[in-house]
This record gives sequence, C-alpha cells and structure tokens, in this order.
Amino acid sequence: MSRIKLIHNYNYIISIENLLLAWKEFVKGKKSRKDMQEFEFNLMDNIISLHDDLSTKTYRHGSYQFFKICDPKPRNIHKASVRDRLLHHAVYRVLYPFFDRTFIPDSFSCRINRGTHKAINRFRDFAYEISKNNTKTAWVLKCDIKKFFASIDQTILLEIIKGFVSDKDIIWLVGQIIGSFYSVEIGKGLPLGNLTSQLLVNIYMNKFDHFVKHKLKVKYYIRYADDFVIFSENRIWLEKQILQIKEFLWRKLCLELHPQKLYIKTLASGIDFLGWVHFPDHRVLRATTKRRMMKRMAETKEFNALNSYLGLLSHGNTYKLRTELLNLFDENF
Repeated sequence: MSRIKLIHNYNYIISIENLLLAWKEFVKGKKSRKDMQEFEFNLMDNIISLHDDLSTKTYRHGSYQFFKICDPKPRNIHKASVRDRLLHHAVYRVLYPFFDRTFIPDSFSCRINRGTHKAINRFRDFAYEISKNNTKTAWVLKCDIKKFFASIDQTILLEIIKGFVSDKDIIWLVGQIIGSFYSVEIGKGLPLGNLTSQLLVNIYMNKFDHFVKHKLKVKYYIRYADDFVIFSENRIWLEKQILQIKEFLWRKLCLELHPQKLYIKTLASGIDFLGWVHFPDHRVLRATTKRRMMKRMAETKEFNALNSYLGLLSHGNTYKLRTELLNLFDENF
C-alpha cells in the first residue's frame, strides 16, 4: 500500500462545481464542433443529469466512435461522447495533480511542464554527463513496449490505483472508465482517444519507473510513454539489465518489450529517440520525419504549419533543413 493517499472524495469529483470547471477546460478550442454545441445548448440540464446519474451510480459509460489516423504510423483512435469526455476531464483534473507528485522526474509523457522537448534536452544532459563531455564512450540501451496501449491489464491497473485511493466510489468510477473499452480481449487495453488514458498509462508505468530507479538503481533513465532509454559507460552492465527488465514488465505488468526495437548502441553511432537521432554533440531530425514534413509543406500553403515545423526544428541542428523548408514554402506560396 502507498503511504500517500488521495484526499479528495467521490462527491467532490462528481460535484456540479467540478463538472462546470471541467467543462470550461474541455470546451476550449472546440466550440465550433457540432457535438459540443449540441451539449452546450442545454449545458446545465446535461451537467445536472450527469451529476444525478453519478450520485445514484446509475451512470454507465457509452460506446466509442472509431477512426484511424497516421501519426506518423497508423493508429486506432476511439472517441467517446461529449458527456463521457466531460466526465473524463472532471476525473482527470482531480487525479492528475495527485498522481503527478508520485511520478519520477524523468518520466516526460503527457505531463505539465514536461513533454518531448524537455525529454530530448534531458537526453542531451545525460549524454554529456555519462560521456564526460564527449571524452568517454557512452552506451545506450533503447527499448520500446510491444502494443503498449492495447496490452494494459485493467485489473492490474485498478489494483495499482487502489494503493493510492481509499474511496471505493472513486474506484468504482475509475473502473467504469477503464472498463468501457477493451482491445483484443475483455480486461485488456486503454483507448488512445481518452484524456484519462494519458494519465492511466503513466500510473501503470510508474511502477516500472520506480523499479528501474530504486531496484536496478539506474541513474540515467528517461521514459516517454512506452519508449525508454538507459545510459551507461558499461555495455555488459546494460546487457544484464535486459533480463530483469523483461521479467518485471511481464510478471508485474503483463507487458513485453518489442524485440525489433531493442538495442544497445554507442551514443556516437546515433540513437533514434522521440523523432530525433541523437549524437554526442548534436541531434538531427529522423529521416522519415523529415520526408513527411517536406511532403506536407509541398502540399500546403499554411503559415501555421510552417511555424509549427520551424518551432520543431529549432530544437536541433537543422539550419540547412530550415532553409530548405522556407524555400519550399516560398515556391508554393
């Protein structure tokens, strides 16, 4: 059992006040969408109805709308109704600040004041430190979890949450959200489209993060969702960690490492992590990311897309690529 416990209770989460605050956060940037407008047209009636169903525990999570995106690889997205997504926000705004305090500093996915750019900068800092400012050979173990979202065991996830949350009604509510979806079999998987899924996978992997930091005593470790790296000056030591990592992930979390995405390489040979290939003294954009970006820029005339890509490129050694991008935009404009 965890020493720290959530102090908020079920009645606070489902309160009209919390539901209204959740709506204000949820509706930002979405007011033009038809389903949002329909819900907002009778906002108070809809919120009171949701509150009443939650109070009497007659609430049942609805079904999902399914569609595919390429981001850049094909992904299956499951979108819940506005009513259910409002509830996700209400739960998230209470649970996130609490659970975030339990996460290690070097977990970067879907966290406030973290994110991709902080993760790749942390990678650079660790690289300098382990290589003694590029004077010694640094080794990196790179791992990826196979079918991550689809493999989350819902029973294990709820048991982890029970270690932090005493209120049985909150457990019931979180169980309704978790159990509203399954991937290949009942009791497995989380939907990519839910806001709560972003928090839940971090709660799930937090157990692994603490194992790596406190049991394996790894100093140089970074995780972003199902992607993680471990740095060392000793290749043999890294090789010995793989078996313990595999055993823990399978025994405690029913997860498997992706065999095709596991390797140990020197930092000097280039480590592919979060869309960038990292070297001791610089990083360059992954070739597939560059091709996708240039293709889109050749098809669009949007300043927003250009600015977004220039912002991304500012985080690496990309002067030549930025020039190519600007020239391509000028040709199309």
